[in-house]
Amino acid sequence: MALADLIPDGGAAVDVGASSRKQVLQAMSETAAQATGLNPRVIFEAVLQRERLGSTGVGQGVAIPHARLSGIDKVTGFFMRLRAPVDFESIDGQPADLIFLLLAPEDAGAEHLKALARVSRLLRREDVRQRLRAAPDADAVYAVLTGEPTSDAA
Repeated sequence: MALADLIPDGGAAVDVGASSRKQVLQAMSETAAQATGLNPRVIFEAVLQRERLGSTGVGQGVAIPHARLSGIDKVTGFFMRLRAPVDFESIDGQPADLIFLLLAPEDAGAEHLKALARVSRLLRREDVRQRLRAAPDADAVYAVLTGEPTSDAA
């Protein structure tokens, strides 16, 4: 599963100012709403509900908030690099500055999990995280995210 298939045009942003996890999720919901045509509040509530089950902060400055919801027809991803890290209650206790939001149709169980695994594998790599943090703009971030070798193995 290639990340290029998941991230729509305008699906990557850099140097976003947010001072809390809630603000990050709201900003990402707005971006996702523009690309999907869904109500940003519906996206935000779905993602926030998932966060209440357990933090999606996976450590090393990375968070992968995700949700399944009706009204979306395919798994779609959005990336945001924050100007300053925020507390995502990550497993390593470190704040997150690299955020990848993943939205999936309600019935996309296996497809959702494959996409989540792909994003997680990519962002677990130190070299990728360094390149994302050093990228000068959203286009460069998009190139880092989508220029990696792809694999359908999950």
